[in-house]
Amino acid sequence: MALADRAPRTDTADQDEAPRRATPGRYVRAYVALSKPRVIELLLITTIPVMFVAAGGVPPLWTAVATLVFGTMSAASANAMNCYIDRDIDREMRRTRQRPGAMDLVTPRGALAYGLALAVGSTLGFLLLVNVLSAVLSVFAILFYIFVYTMLLKRRTAQNVVWGGIAGCMPVLIGWAAVTNSLDWAPFVLFLVVFFWTPPHTWTLAMRYREDYAAAKVPMLPVVASDRRVLLECVLYSWATAIVSLVFWPVAGTTAFYGVVALVLGALLVVQAHRLLSRSLAGVSGARLKTMGFFHLSNAYLALLFVAVTIDPLVARLLA
Repeated sequence: MALADRAPRTDTADQDEAPRRATPGRYVRAYVALSKPRVIELLLITTIPVMFVAAGGVPPLWTAVATLVFGTMSAASANAMNCYIDRDIDREMRRTRQRPGAMDLVTPRGALAYGLALAVGSTLGFLLLVNVLSAVLSVFAILFYIFVYTMLLKRRTAQNVVWGGIAGCMPVLIGWAAVTNSLDWAPFVLFLVVFFWTPPHTWTLAMRYREDYAAAKVPMLPVVASDRRVLLECVLYSWATAIVSLVFWPVAGTTAFYGVVALVLGALLVVQAHRLLSRSLAGVSGARLKTMGFFHLSNAYLALLFVAVTIDPLVARLLA
């Protein structure tokens, strides 16, 4: 795995030899960036809470730590190989042109080897220190993200993030399986929450970077459809997210604490989605729609909802 100097790219940028002046610090930072740590943070937000629900309280410390470590490695593996495959389009987009693969800070061979090593390490870790089911789900998530989303859907269909988002839902199932060595309806409901949440979250960001995706020839929905069509779908998916989050209440047997939090957060999400659609129908377009406000709200929504998922088993114990 080689790190290249931050020099202008040439026609030989994809060669696998790195300049000798690469320092250990830059080497490490480049590979950390290749893992997309901010994306991993979002995945861990959904992994930890479901382990509390599965355990009916605080999960076993060793199981929780091992799941987080190997889950992080699994996500980093998929992200690194995504950067390897998408390095050509990353160079075309302002939002991604600073990624190590796009800037040739990491060679293609280095990125691929790094991703494969993490995949093998995370799979062995789950197999040996957690359980077989969590290992199988982790492998499925990696393969789905690489082959189905990155290689099959991303450059071919506007529904790329809808079905490709399944990979991002898998940490919920992995966290549950790690604790119980089984699956149940409760984690599948949370899986659906993340599934329905992903499109409006991603599309409002894509509306901000529409020109980037168009330049890279990635057919994100905001590139191929009008603002009104995109925001109408955001409204529908937001309603689905809010409704499914409430279904978790009876399915998992949570307390009223979770139910109230889910109701309030879902109302905020839906109201904001409707506001964006109303502004679009009124003729507002472009940056004036302020879609990034919804994007940040959706981040807060998911984080706070899963905080409630974490706290609820502890509340149940106090009320018992």
